[in-house]
Amino acid sequence: MRPPLLRPKEFSVFHFDNSYAQLPDRFHASVYPEPVEGPVLLKFNEALAEELGIEADLSDKARLAAVLAGNVVPPGAMPLAMAYAGHQFGNFVPQLGDGRAILLGEVIDTTGRRRDIQLKGAGPTPFSRRGDGRAALGPVLREYIVSEAMNALGIPATRALAAVATGEAVQREQVLPGAVFVRVAASHVRVGTFQFFAARGDNDGVKVLADYVIERHYPELKGASNPYLALMDAVALRQADLIARWMGVGFIHGVMNTDNMTISGETIDFGPCAFLDEYDPKKVFSSIDRMGRYAYGNQPGIGQWNMARLAECLLPLLDDDEEKAVEAANAVLKRFGERFQAQWLEVFRAKIGLQTQEDGDLDLVQGLLAAMQEAQADFTLAFRLLSHAADGSDEAFLALFPDPAKAEAWLATWRQRLEREQASPEARAAAMRSVNPAVIPRNHRVEEAIAAALQGDLSVFERLLQALEKPYEERPDFASYALPPQVEERVMQTFCGT
Repeated sequence: MRPPLLRPKEFSVFHFDNSYAQLPDRFHASVYPEPVEGPVLLKFNEALAEELGIEADLSDKARLAAVLAGNVVPPGAMPLAMAYAGHQFGNFVPQLGDGRAILLGEVIDTTGRRRDIQLKGAGPTPFSRRGDGRAALGPVLREYIVSEAMNALGIPATRALAAVATGEAVQREQVLPGAVFVRVAASHVRVGTFQFFAARGDNDGVKVLADYVIERHYPELKGASNPYLALMDAVALRQADLIARWMGVGFIHGVMNTDNMTISGETIDFGPCAFLDEYDPKKVFSSIDRMGRYAYGNQPGIGQWNMARLAECLLPLLDDDEEKAVEAANAVLKRFGERFQAQWLEVFRAKIGLQTQEDGDLDLVQGLLAAMQEAQADFTLAFRLLSHAADGSDEAFLALFPDPAKAEAWLATWRQRLEREQASPEARAAAMRSVNPAVIPRNHRVEEAIAAALQGDLSVFERLLQALEKPYEERPDFASYALPPQVEERVMQTFCGT
């Protein structure tokens, strides 16, 4: 059933300025959200709404919930499901597309940026592949928590505008309450979007998409001698920077398929994602990643692999001479690796309080990580407590190591390196605390919030969001959120929300 359209005077929430809907029909399918039985607004991000220039009347939450659940379509919306393909765990699927997400439209925010407004769980689309097009409450709350946490950590990511209960159940392995997640993104164009057209030999479609992406995300490239090569290079460098920042906070995406890698450089799709507790580069949480393809330490290589898949799509645009096109693409892939290594080391230099560069810094960082892995030291806590050691207090940091001898040896080498830095101990400790979070969305805390919400208690979810608002501050009221899980609290697996 098609939702009713609202007249402008009835409920003007969004000021739409749609561009993707103007692309050729083969880029998307026009589809309206399927109304739900009893939409209830669970959470609305007022700060983000203000940033987006959204006019939301919070005194009429029932009407707002109806719009955000897709029961009514606000004026100016052009609802559509985007077409894309993708490599899923290394296997190519030529048609995926938005199977349970509907792009409601685009807005220009208060800073002049174009942003997508998408409803996840809004009903079936032509790309649903026999799915119901719905979302369960748990995955919706997980995405809300983690996307807002990533933003607070300063890592580019899609944002959470709202979570709406549908009043309907969804059938997964068990019957679960349904919900709709309202996601905001710079755009939803993915590596897999390019693959959709390339797989069909539709070079014109690849070119139209590339031109659209340049205009929307990389307008500075329009004057380049080879704008498509410049585009590939720009996307690769953004992804290298993004993954380096993931590594710095112990984030494991969990499902780095090519359809989950944005061209804009934002983190997208927080399904089976998780954060490291104890440091282990082979750590995997996702229940569907049985071979460890997307383990924490594999993420840089997978990012480069995904960029190679983008390069394959763009080859016809890079040069008429295929050999030259391949050579140019390979040069970009090499730059990805070099950029990642440089950015990763820059991230970890800052985490251990270094402001200058020396040849031995990589060995110094790797020495700490090796000691942490052997001791199964908590990743987040170890780096945070190292900032206390920068102030001269080693006790808390060393307490993370059952046999502190290696940690003590490392601290001695570290302090010799710090002697060649200019910063005072106080300034160094403050700088380290600004990049080493005290609070992250620890897996057990996320699961705790979801479990309580499934019982009708949203207070745990709300409290966790408050704790994550200022992750680099040590606030006494939220001290418990900085603690790693007890053995019985550890989360060993996370699950995809489909």
